[in-house]
Parts: sequence; C-alpha cells; structure tokens
Amino acid sequence: MDLVRTTQVTSSYSNSRRGYHYDVFLSFRGEDTRKTFTDHLYTALKSAGYRTFRDDDELETGEGIKSGLKQAIQMSRTSVIVFSKDYASSRWCLNELVEIVDHKRTSSDHVVIPVFYDVDPSHVRKQTGSFAEAFARHRKTEPPDMMERWRKALEEVADLAGKVLQNQAYG
Repeated sequence: MDLVRTTQVTSSYSNSRRGYHYDVFLSFRGEDTRKTFTDHLYTALKSAGYRTFRDDDELETGEGIKSGLKQAIQMSRTSVIVFSKDYASSRWCLNELVEIVDHKRTSSDHVVIPVFYDVDPSHVRKQTGSFAEAFARHRKTEPPDMMERWRKALEEVADLAGKVLQNQAYG
C-alpha cells in the first residue's frame, strides 16, 4: 500500500526517545470510512509494525475534543487525515483537525499526511461541494471564530502533499 510506504518515511527509530507513543494518529469520519478504507489502512499500518492510534469510541454529539485524544495527537509522530465527503459535517472531526494543525505548528517534526477519499482536494481547500454544505449548517450554531479556525485548518492541510483516492470501492 503506497500510503503505508509513505508513512514509513515518517516513522523514526527515535520515536520513543522523542516522547512519541504512536507512530501514526488516524483522523477520519467514522460513519464514512471506519469499516472500509480506514479499517484497511489501520490494519496495514499495524501489520507493518507502526504503533497506530485510532479512536474507536462512540463520540457524543456536541462534545469537545477529549483530553486523551488531544494527548494522543501530541504523542504521535505523524497524523494521517482521511478527508471524506461528510468529514466537515462533524464538529468533532473539525476540532480534531484544528488540534492536529496546532500541534504541527508547535512541533517542527510532526508530519501531517492528508488522504482525499472520494473527495476533491480543492473542495477541502476552498470549502466547496459537500464541505460548503456542511459549513452552511455549522454557521447556524457555531461561533464565527471557530468557523474561521476550521477553515484555516482545512486550507492548510489541503495544501500539503497527500494521496488522492477517487472511486475506491471497499477501501
């Protein structure tokens, strides 16, 4: 799997000496990809020997990012973000993304790899298509400063080199 080989570059022999508990932190919208692509990616990473964090807990609507999740992001060498059609409809995913981007900004060696799973990278970058629809819904309930943080995080990560996977049946 190409993404696993890409991640190998980021896995460091000195992870434990630098305080990393995980090689990879997976960020994804569970309803979209948990039982397909993300499950396959997680299995491939684990099989290749990467310590990989994947949050499997059911998340409560409206809940802020859990401190344990924030710590897992900070204790990871790499974050792989799987952008899917409904990624931006989840406040949780967007808050997690902001946390990842904040960590990338404060940790010079944190690597972020975006995966665009059946979504065009320009839709993520410019918040068009399903991302525009999700932001229109969020606008009704979310403060403008949070919306701006989400927008900037999406733009920043969409500008990174990543993997575009279009029309991938069953992961």
